[in-house]
Order: sequence, then C-alpha cells, then structure tokens
Amino acid sequence: MKKLYTLSQLTKIIQEHKKREQKVVLANGCFDLIHVGHIRYLKESKKKGDILVLALNTDSSIRKLKGEGRPILNQKERADIASSFYFIDYITFFDEPNVEKVLLALKPDIHAKGSDYTEETVPEKETVKGYGGTIAITGGPKIKSTSQLIKEIASKIKDGE
Repeated sequence: MKKLYTLSQLTKIIQEHKKREQKVVLANGCFDLIHVGHIRYLKESKKKGDILVLALNTDSSIRKLKGEGRPILNQKERADIASSFYFIDYITFFDEPNVEKVLLALKPDIHAKGSDYTEETVPEKETVKGYGGTIAITGGPKIKSTSQLIKEIASKIKDGE
C-alpha cells in the first residue's frame, strides 16, 4: 500500500475516511533517527483512532529547527522507514515551522503530540480547537530525544566503544 502523499492528495483521501465516520489522528515530527520513544508515541497515537497520518518535517525545515548537520537521514529515507510501520496509514511532508497548514487541510479528529508537550504547550492548540478537534498527549514519559541519541553515538565513537 502506498503511504506517502502530497497534502493535496491526502486531503481528498482523508475526506473519504471521514465520510465513513472513521476517526483520524495526526502525529508529526522529524523522526530523524527512529528510537523507542518515537515508536511508543506513534503506536499510542494510532490507538486513539482508526487512521493515523504522520506529517514529517522536510529536510529544510529540520535544518531550520535543529541546525546544520541535520537531518541525519533525508526525508525520502525517513518516509521509507515510517512507511514500513503497520500502525501508520498515511504520510505527508510539511515545510513550515509548525504543522498548522496540515491540520487546517486535514482537520483530523485528534492531534497527537508526544509527552514533551502538555495540552497547554502544543503550538497548534488554538488551530485544533478552532475546527473542533482535540489534542492527545501520547507515548508515555519522554525517555530521550534524537539529539541526545546523536550525542551518545558521537561520544561512544570518540571513546572508541
């Protein structure tokens, strides 16, 4: 099954799911190096509805957020990896600083964010409330970030482990 779509293509697909009264969940992020926190976040997000859409940051948006040297994996590789997960139904890219444009196009029932957020700190909370959606914090306690993982790898290489 093809999972990667442009936002325009995906908007039409999601409208069909909504006509069938299926609950749509949107998760988003960089997903540069997949780690257990990502898996927990995405699997729990999927449990909140019938359809899970993953909005992935483009390479250029990650560079703006994380700085030079990022992403480690390019957007095609990240999309290919995410496509292999059974709990992700659709994937799209976004280039903006936040996922508001995707939210407004798809109007998912639930906007899932990881536990590094609270419902009050989700940047798009007003957008979600504005179209009648809800926010869910998923994935359990934040264990580590990709940035921490990169530092650990670099340290181990430096120390010769």
